[in-house]
Amino acid sequence: MVPPPEFLLDKARNYCAYQERSLFDVKNKLLEWRASEETIEEIIKKLEEENYLDEERYARTFAVGKLRHNKWGRNKIIQAMKQKQIPDLTIQIGLQELDDEEYIHTLKAVLSSKKVEAKSEYNRLQKLVRYAAQKGFQPELVWRVLKDEL
Repeated sequence: MVPPPEFLLDKARNYCAYQERSLFDVKNKLLEWRASEETIEEIIKKLEEENYLDEERYARTFAVGKLRHNKWGRNKIIQAMKQKQIPDLTIQIGLQELDDEEYIHTLKAVLSSKKVEAKSEYNRLQKLVRYAAQKGFQPELVWRVLKDEL
């Protein structure tokens, strides 16, 4: 049995009020609740009108949150947003929220938290660069930080 649209709209409002959600998240949740395509479009339109749903706001909070809490770099943040089908322009708007000083400070914290043993200093640095790249930081930036150019 399909729930009535008013009930779904109310559930969607609560879902969006709890924390920032992307359009992708809300659509998936509505599909999970067995809403029809027409109902989904109506609910999303209503949520956007009522300011429960805003992709740009979501992209900003997502980017800053992933940097501060998960210690992710730009590349990983971009990839995660693309998985949520956020448009490229909106992703760029979200990334503009990242403070360069905070970004470098986070990168330095990520590098200093990793203990690496290697036969040579070069191998140790390579392992650190690979680790930071896994976390989404740009390898060329990591090398510059490791060489103390920043």
